[in-house]
Amino acid sequence: MVLIVGTTVVAAWWARHRDDTGDPATPPSALATAELVRQDMSTSISLAGRLGHGTARQVKGGRPGILTWLPPPGRTLKRGGTLYRVDDDPVPLLYGNTPLFRTLDKVNTVGRDVRVVAENLQALGYAVGRRHQPGDRVRQTTTVTAEEQSAPAVAGSAGPGTGQPATPPASVTTWVTVRKGEDVLTPTLLRAIKKWRDHAGLLPSGSLGIGDVAVLPGAVRVESTIAQVGDSAETAILTVTSTSKVVTVDLEPTAAASMRRGDKVEIRLPDEKTLPGEVDTVATAVTDDPDGAPKLTLTISLDAPSAVTNLDAAPVEVTFPGETHRDVLAAPVGVLVALAEGGYAVQVAGGGLVEVQTGIFAGGLVEVSGAGVSEGTRVVTTS
Repeated sequence: MVLIVGTTVVAAWWARHRDDTGDPATPPSALATAELVRQDMSTSISLAGRLGHGTARQVKGGRPGILTWLPPPGRTLKRGGTLYRVDDDPVPLLYGNTPLFRTLDKVNTVGRDVRVVAENLQALGYAVGRRHQPGDRVRQTTTVTAEEQSAPAVAGSAGPGTGQPATPPASVTTWVTVRKGEDVLTPTLLRAIKKWRDHAGLLPSGSLGIGDVAVLPGAVRVESTIAQVGDSAETAILTVTSTSKVVTVDLEPTAAASMRRGDKVEIRLPDEKTLPGEVDTVATAVTDDPDGAPKLTLTISLDAPSAVTNLDAAPVEVTFPGETHRDVLAAPVGVLVALAEGGYAVQVAGGGLVEVQTGIFAGGLVEVSGAGVSEGTRVVTTS
């Protein structure tokens, strides 16, 4: 709106101050002028954000039983700590991205779930033995029953009613290649599991099964409890957040397309103090805001989280850097005169109109270029 008003005023002055020959008259000396300067120009966008602990996620139980203890909201839990209790047995927290999806009890089992267990027990100080690398070959032996050997049945097979003895179980050996992100359940790791279970107060066992532990990406802060003590454990139990302070911004999917992890931003706190930050994650799941508009959530980490120790939550303003043009001519936007045929011109002080091309607009300035303007040129401005 400022640009439209400014250009209209100058154009009106220009129309009223033409001499009889139709040539432009010299502008009155009372008109304000500005000098074109050469500088770097950058655009930016500021969006409303929220300082807090980030988006909460649900934790669901993984085994049957009754919930007998839940942590209070605000409690921080780290690796090995009890997240909740089922039938009064603790369910410890382990770090990782792959939950336990099977019982781990057989030597030479290979998988990403095995790696989660090995990494966590090693971090907790237990001797887990050799850690396998991608490309290692592991021998696995499985027992094949008589029924499996004889299926599908063929004429003349040995078995009941044939007068021949049944086929005894057989051992089949296969070789498995360890892939990236996997590890191997060795006898040493099984012993470490048993020792850790004893120390953690779990039922005595040399294995781990589904629901014995909760696997989350890292340490968590309990946001709220969903279930209650006495409820079935096979349900949503808690919501948790990161233990670190972060800033979240909800923005339109089209705007989020230009945001990248690692982008540097500036965060303005309610007391006007500014802090540097960095884009950590850009969500891929679109949600609706209270008005029904589609939004994507951006998570920003703080370079100096200690600066917000005393703030649990607060509204903030996040400034994202945009396009940068270096060593360009800049002038106040009020110098622009809208031409009837389209485009813009500037009124050179003591001279006539000169057509210019515009670049980026930032902070009340506009980038201009053209054959009739250069650094130091004074032009008429309305602001």
